[in-house]
Amino acid sequence: MKFPRNAKILRSPFEAAPFAAVFFLLVIFIMLSGLLYTPGIRLDPPTADDLPGTDKPTVNVAVDTIGRYYFTNQIISSNDLRVALADAVKKSREPLTLVIHADKAVTYDQLKCLTLLATHAGVHGALLATLPRADAPSAKP
Repeated sequence: MKFPRNAKILRSPFEAAPFAAVFFLLVIFIMLSGLLYTPGIRLDPPTADDLPGTDKPTVNVAVDTIGRYYFTNQIISSNDLRVALADAVKKSREPLTLVIHADKAVTYDQLKCLTLLATHAGVHGALLATLPRADAPSAKP
Protein backbone atom coordinates (compact mmCIF):
# COMPACT_ATOMS: atom_id res chain seq x y z
CA MET A 1 0.00 0.00 0.00
CA LYS A 2 1.31 3.39 -0.93
CA PHE A 3 1.02 6.40 1.36
CA PRO A 4 0.97 9.90 0.02
CA ARG A 5 4.28 11.68 0.45
CA ASN A 6 2.89 15.15 0.51
CA ALA A 7 1.05 14.81 3.86
CA LYS A 8 1.02 18.16 5.65
CA ILE A 9 1.27 17.66 9.40
CA LEU A 10 0.11 20.54 11.60
CA ARG A 11 -0.23 22.95 8.73
CA SER A 12 -3.61 24.26 9.88
CA PRO A 13 -3.94 27.96 10.73
CA PHE A 14 -3.39 29.06 14.33
CA GLU A 15 -6.64 29.22 16.30
CA ALA A 16 -6.66 31.53 19.32
CA ALA A 17 -9.97 30.39 20.83
CA PRO A 18 -8.63 27.29 22.68
CA PHE A 19 -5.68 29.25 24.05
CA ALA A 20 -7.93 32.08 25.20
CA ALA A 21 -10.24 29.60 26.96
CA VAL A 22 -7.34 28.02 28.84
CA PHE A 23 -5.97 31.47 29.74
CA PHE A 24 -9.30 32.62 31.17
CA LEU A 25 -9.67 29.40 33.16
CA LEU A 26 -6.23 29.96 34.68
CA VAL A 27 -7.18 33.53 35.61
CA ILE A 28 -10.36 32.30 37.30
CA PHE A 29 -8.46 29.63 39.28
CA ILE A 30 -5.87 32.15 40.43
CA MET A 31 -8.57 34.59 41.54
CA LEU A 32 -10.48 31.91 43.44
CA SER A 33 -7.38 30.54 45.14
CA GLY A 34 -7.01 33.84 46.99
CA LEU A 35 -10.35 33.24 48.67
CA LEU A 36 -9.37 29.88 50.19
CA TYR A 37 -9.14 29.62 53.95
CA THR A 38 -5.66 29.06 55.29
CA PRO A 39 -5.67 27.35 58.69
CA GLY A 40 -3.53 28.60 61.53
CA ILE A 41 -3.02 31.85 63.37
CA ARG A 42 -1.99 35.08 61.76
CA LEU A 43 1.16 36.54 63.22
CA ASP A 44 2.85 39.68 62.00
CA PRO A 45 6.38 39.37 63.39
CA PRO A 46 8.60 42.43 63.68
CA THR A 47 11.30 43.11 61.12
CA ALA A 48 14.97 43.58 61.94
CA ASP A 49 18.42 43.10 60.44
CA ASP A 50 21.55 41.32 61.62
CA LEU A 51 20.21 39.91 64.87
CA PRO A 52 22.16 37.11 66.55
CA GLY A 53 21.05 33.53 66.18
CA THR A 54 21.97 30.41 68.08
CA ASP A 55 23.62 27.11 67.37
CA LYS A 56 22.13 25.51 70.48
CA PRO A 57 18.94 23.43 70.51
CA THR A 58 15.81 25.54 70.54
CA VAL A 59 12.23 25.30 71.70
CA ASN A 60 9.61 27.41 69.92
CA VAL A 61 6.64 29.21 71.48
CA ALA A 62 4.29 31.55 69.64
CA VAL A 63 2.33 34.39 71.26
CA ASP A 64 -0.60 36.19 69.63
CA THR A 65 -1.98 39.64 70.33
CA ILE A 66 -4.47 38.32 72.90
CA GLY A 67 -1.69 36.68 74.90
CA ARG A 68 -2.41 33.03 74.09
CA TYR A 69 0.57 30.69 73.95
CA TYR A 70 1.05 28.14 71.16
CA PHE A 71 3.38 25.22 71.78
CA THR A 72 3.69 22.17 69.49
CA ASN A 73 0.89 23.54 67.28
CA GLN A 74 -1.63 23.71 70.13
CA ILE A 75 -3.01 26.43 72.35
CA ILE A 76 -1.64 25.91 75.83
CA SER A 77 -2.12 27.59 79.19
CA SER A 78 0.80 29.15 81.05
CA ASN A 79 0.87 26.39 83.69
CA ASP A 80 0.81 23.64 81.08
CA LEU A 81 3.47 25.52 79.11
CA ARG A 82 5.76 25.62 82.14
CA VAL A 83 5.36 21.84 82.56
CA ALA A 84 5.93 21.21 78.84
CA LEU A 85 9.05 23.39 78.80
CA ALA A 86 10.39 21.64 81.91
CA ASP A 87 9.86 18.28 80.17
CA ALA A 88 11.67 19.56 77.07
CA VAL A 89 14.57 20.72 79.25
CA LYS A 90 14.79 17.30 80.92
CA LYS A 91 14.83 15.52 77.56
CA SER A 92 17.50 17.76 76.08
CA ARG A 93 21.20 17.03 76.55
CA GLU A 94 22.23 20.66 76.06
CA PRO A 95 20.76 23.89 77.42
CA LEU A 96 17.73 25.01 75.43
CA THR A 97 17.11 28.43 73.95
CA LEU A 98 13.55 29.77 73.74
CA VAL A 99 12.60 31.21 70.35
CA ILE A 100 9.59 33.49 70.71
CA HIS A 101 7.39 33.92 67.64
CA ALA A 102 5.44 37.00 68.65
CA ASP A 103 3.18 39.44 66.86
CA LYS A 104 4.20 43.09 66.61
CA ALA A 105 1.30 44.04 68.86
CA VAL A 106 2.40 41.80 71.76
CA THR A 107 3.29 43.94 74.74
CA TYR A 108 6.56 43.89 76.60
CA ASP A 109 4.76 42.57 79.70
CA GLN A 110 3.56 39.51 77.79
CA LEU A 111 7.07 38.83 76.49
CA LYS A 112 8.52 39.32 79.98
CA CYS A 113 6.00 36.86 81.47
CA LEU A 114 6.88 34.28 78.82
CA THR A 115 10.62 34.60 79.34
CA LEU A 116 10.22 34.37 83.14
CA LEU A 117 8.03 31.31 82.71
CA ALA A 118 10.69 29.71 80.51
CA THR A 119 13.45 30.65 82.96
CA HIS A 120 11.55 28.98 85.81
CA ALA A 121 11.19 25.89 83.60
CA GLY A 122 14.97 25.73 83.05
CA VAL A 123 15.40 27.35 79.65
CA HIS A 124 18.65 29.36 79.59
CA GLY A 125 18.10 32.01 76.91
CA ALA A 126 15.42 33.65 74.79
CA LEU A 127 15.46 35.05 71.27
CA LEU A 128 12.76 36.94 69.40
CA ALA A 129 12.03 35.59 65.93
CA THR A 130 11.96 38.35 63.32
CA LEU A 131 11.61 38.77 59.59
CA PRO A 132 14.32 40.41 57.48
CA ARG A 133 13.54 43.86 56.12
CA ALA A 134 12.22 43.94 52.57
CA ASP A 135 14.60 46.75 51.63
CA ALA A 136 17.63 45.25 53.38
CA PRO A 137 20.72 44.63 51.25
CA SER A 138 21.50 40.99 50.50
CA ALA A 139 23.96 39.17 52.73
CA LYS A 140 27.56 39.18 51.61
CA PRO A 141 28.94 35.78 50.58
